[in-house]
Amino acid sequence: LGAKELRQHVAEIAAKADCLVSAHANAGLPNAFGGYDETPAQMAEAMREWAQSGLINIVGGCCGTTPEHIQAIAEAVAPFAPRVIPGIEPKLRVSGLEAYNLGAGDLFCNVGERTNVTGSAKFKRLVIEGNYNEALDVARQQVEAGAQVIDINMDEAMLDGEAAMVRFLNLIASEPDIARAPIMLDSSKWSIIEAGLKCVQGKPIINSISLKEGEAAFIEKAKLARRYGAAVIVMAFDEVGQADTFARKTEICARAYQLLTEQLHFPPQDIIFDPNIFAVATGIEEHANYAVDFIEATRWIRQNLPHAHISGGVSNVSFSFRGNEPLREAIHTVFLYHAIHAGMDMGIVNAGQLGIYDDIPADLRALVEDVVLNRHPEAGDRLVAAADTVKGQAKTATEDLAWRDEPVGKRLTHALVKGITTYIEADTEEARQAFDHPVKVIEGPLMDGMNHVGDLFGAGKMFLPQVVKSARVMKQSVAYLTPFIEATKTEAQAKGRILMATVKGDVHDIGKNIVGVVLGCNAYDVIDLGVMVPADRILDTAEAEKVDIIGLSGLITPSLEEMSHIAAEMKRRGMTQPLLIGGATTSLAHTAVKIDTQSDGPVVYVKDASRAVGVCTSLLSPDLSADFVARTKAEYVQVRERHAAQQGERSFVTLEAARANAFKPDWAAYTPPAPRQTGVQVFTAYDLAEIASCIDWTPFFQAWELHGRYPKILEDAVVGEEARKLFADAQAMLGRIIRENWVEARAVFGLFPANRVGDDIEIDGTDGQPGMTWHALRQQGPRPAGQPNWSLADFIAPKGSGKQDYIGAFVVTAGINEAEKVKAFEAQHDDYNAILFKALCDRLAEAFAERLHQRVRTEFWGYTPDEALSNKELINEAYQGIRPAPGYPACPEHSEKAALFELLNAPATIGVTLTESYAMLPLASVSGFYLSHPDSRYFAVGKIDKDQVADYAQRKGWALTQAERWLAPNLGFTPE
Repeated sequence: LGAKELRQHVAEIAAKADCLVSAHANAGLPNAFGGYDETPAQMAEAMREWAQSGLINIVGGCCGTTPEHIQAIAEAVAPFAPRVIPGIEPKLRVSGLEAYNLGAGDLFCNVGERTNVTGSAKFKRLVIEGNYNEALDVARQQVEAGAQVIDINMDEAMLDGEAAMVRFLNLIASEPDIARAPIMLDSSKWSIIEAGLKCVQGKPIINSISLKEGEAAFIEKAKLARRYGAAVIVMAFDEVGQADTFARKTEICARAYQLLTEQLHFPPQDIIFDPNIFAVATGIEEHANYAVDFIEATRWIRQNLPHAHISGGVSNVSFSFRGNEPLREAIHTVFLYHAIHAGMDMGIVNAGQLGIYDDIPADLRALVEDVVLNRHPEAGDRLVAAADTVKGQAKTATEDLAWRDEPVGKRLTHALVKGITTYIEADTEEARQAFDHPVKVIEGPLMDGMNHVGDLFGAGKMFLPQVVKSARVMKQSVAYLTPFIEATKTEAQAKGRILMATVKGDVHDIGKNIVGVVLGCNAYDVIDLGVMVPADRILDTAEAEKVDIIGLSGLITPSLEEMSHIAAEMKRRGMTQPLLIGGATTSLAHTAVKIDTQSDGPVVYVKDASRAVGVCTSLLSPDLSADFVARTKAEYVQVRERHAAQQGERSFVTLEAARANAFKPDWAAYTPPAPRQTGVQVFTAYDLAEIASCIDWTPFFQAWELHGRYPKILEDAVVGEEARKLFADAQAMLGRIIRENWVEARAVFGLFPANRVGDDIEIDGTDGQPGMTWHALRQQGPRPAGQPNWSLADFIAPKGSGKQDYIGAFVVTAGINEAEKVKAFEAQHDDYNAILFKALCDRLAEAFAERLHQRVRTEFWGYTPDEALSNKELINEAYQGIRPAPGYPACPEHSEKAALFELLNAPATIGVTLTESYAMLPLASVSGFYLSHPDSRYFAVGKIDKDQVADYAQRKGWALTQAERWLAPNLGFTPE
C-alpha cells in the first residue's frame, strides 16, 4: 500500500480498536519486525509483546503490510489499554534561565518594578548616563529581594528606548543571577516591546496590550506576542475608555478573552488581566464600589474565563488616605485578603504596607471592610472620622511645646532640626544674653545644632527639604545677631570659605543654591556670585576674598567649555585652589577628561548636594586632604584611560552611509496635515490654574533629591514622609501663586510651511516675515539591522516629494516677575521658600509647554482634534507628534535657539531673551519645535564623527573650530 492508503487503514482500524496506532516510519523508529516477510500472526504476536511491555504500538509501514496484517494487529492489541498521554496542568509558565510557574494553589506573584525608568529615578539616571553596570545592580537587587518577575521599562523621552532595551537585555543575559528571573517587557510603545522580544531569553510577559485602539490593533499585537512566545497583560481598557464598573470590567475582559482564545487560539493560561484598581472612600458616591467591582470582576474572571490570571496595582485602592500609613496598611491587607480569595494572583504590592489580616484590631478591620466591601452608605465617612485615631492620638498643644521648657541651647537645636522659625528671634536673644559675645551664639549652640543637622543629613536621617528649612532658621538667627556682631568687628570662625558661581552664559542656579545652603548648614562661609558670572570676575573675587575652594555650576552644554576655560585661566594665574564642578550636564568623565587636565590644583566632580560637605571636608582637612586628592587624581587617570580606549573602540559609519540609512517614511502614501491657520500667535497672562493642572510632579521631587515617581513617592518607605510635607508646602505655595498672580505666564508660537533639504529643515516665514533653517544632526553609530540612523529632519517631507509639510515653533515662560519674588524671599533669609518658588516656576513652565502643545494638536494645528488624554497620558507622551528642544539629545546644539527666537520675535512679544550661551531668561522658560508626523519620536544623536562636524560647520557657515566647540559633548574624536 502507498503511504496515504496505509494511513487511512491505520486510522480506520485504530478507531475500531480504540487503541493508539501509528506508522513507525512517521515515528522515526527502527522496524519492529526485522523484515518484510512477517505473517499476520507473527506481526500480531510482536505487537502483543509491545503492548504488554507498555510501549507505543508500532505498525510496520513496509510493502508487506496488508489490511489482513493490520486487522490481526488490531485484534491482538484490543485487550490492552492504550498508553495514556499525561495531562499537563494549564499554568502560566514563564522563564528566564529558570522557569516560574503560576497556577491554581501557587503563592501570590510579586513583580519587581525598580528596573523602570518611569518609576525609579536612580535607574533612569544610570541608563541615561550609560552606566549599565550599576543599572544591572538594580536588577540584581530586585531578584535577590525575591521578585519572581522583573519589570523593565525604557520609556524616557530622551532615550533611544529600543536601543536601551536591547542593550540592557543583552547585558542581563550574561548575568546568570539576574537572568534566572523571567522578564516583563513594559512600554507604552510597541516598537520598544518588540525590540525586547527579539532578544530576550526565555519566555517573557508583555505589559501590556488592550482594546484601546480597537480590535485590529489588539489582534495584531496579540499575534506578534504569540509568535514571540510571550504571555500578555491585558488592560481592561477599550475604545470607550478605562473600565471602572463590574459590568465594564467583565465586558472588556470577556471580549478580549474571546478574541484571544477563539480567533487566535492564544493559551488562556498566558493571559493576565488587569481590571483596574481605583481609590475608595474618596467622598464621591460613584467611587464607593470600586474595590467591590474589582474583587467581583476577579471572581467572575476566575469562574468564566478559565485559566486566565489577574493582576493589579494595590496601592491605588488606599490613595485617599495618603499620609496615614497605618490606615493604608490596613486597607491594603483587607483588600488583598478578599481579592486573593476571589482569585487575584499577581500584582505590585508595597511590602512595607502589608500586614496580617488577623492582626488588624477587630474594630478597625470592621471599619475598613465596610469601606472595601461597600457594606454601608456612611462607611467612608466613618473611616475618615476614625483616621486620626488609627494614625495615633494627636499631640496636645502642651506636648507639642514641651521642647520650649528645655535650656536655650537645646531649644535652638530643636528649632534647627525641625525647621521651626516661630521662636527663633526670642531664643537667639536669650542665647545672646547668656554669652559674653554674640559671635559665641553662632560658634556655640547654633553650630552645635547645625552640626547635628549635618550629621543627620550625612547619615540619611534627614532629607534635603528639611536641611533647607534648617538653613532658613540658621539664617534668620544669624541675621538677628549680625548687627551685634558688626558692632564688635569680629566674625565667627568658619570651616572654610567657598566661592560659588553659575558660569558665564548660564542662568540656572537651583542646584547651586541648594549646595550653598547645605554647605552653609555645615559651617562653611559661602560667597555666591549668582549667575552668568564671567571667568575674570570669578577668579578676581576668589583672589581678593582668599577663598579656599571655587565651585562652578552649569546646566546647559556650552557651560562645560566655559568651565574648562576657567580651569585653564586658574593655571595661567598660578591659582591652585580646589575646583568643584557640578550641574546637570556635568559628569565624572567630562571633569576628568576636559577640566582636570587644564588645572594644576585639585578638580572634583560633585554629583549632588549631599556629597558637597564630604568633598569640602576632605579637601580642607590637614589629615585627609593629601590622600583624598591623590585618590581623586588616580581615579581621573583611570577615567581618562577608559575614555581613550572607548574612543579607540568607537566606530562610526560615514555621514553618507548614515544618510543612506535614514528613516524613510512613505511620503507617497502620507499627506502632512495642514494647520488651520499659519502664522504667529501670542498669549499673555495665561490662566495659571489651567497650566497647574498639567504639572508633572516627579521632576519637582527630583530637584529636591527625593527620588521616586509621583504619586508613589508619597508612600515611599524611606522618603515618603518628607515627600508629603514638601508636597503640602508646594501645594500651599502654588495656590498663592495662582490666587495672587505672583508670576505671569506668556507664550508665543507659530505654525509654518516647511520642507526638508538634506539634513536641514527649511521653514518659510509668514505674512512677509523671514523664515529660518533648522540644522539637524544625524546618528552616526552603527545600527542593528532594520534600525535607521535617526535625524529629526527625517520626519519632514523632502522638497522633492511634492508634499507641502509644516512645522511649529514655540517659546513659553512662567517666569515673568519670578526674579523679584525670589529676591523678596532671599531678603527675608528664606532660602527654603526661594528654592521652592523657583522649582514651582520651572514646573509651571514645563506644564505650560505641555498644555500649549496639547492645544496646538487639537485646536490650532488640529491634526488630532478628538484627542482626549488624561494628565498621566500627556506626561507619558501618549499622543501623536513630538516637541524637540535645542540642547536636548535629539538636537543637542544650543545655537539653533537664536534663529528660533528670531522667527518668533520672542524678546519683543513675550519678553524672553537669550544669553550669549543661549540660556533663556527668565529662568522658567521652555522653547522648541513641533513635529506632527505619526512616526516622529525622540532619540539621542550621541557621538558623531569628523565628517558630520565638518558638514555641519559648512551648513551653518562656521569655521570647523567653532562647530567643534558648540558640538563638544557630541564629538566622537579629539579635535586637533
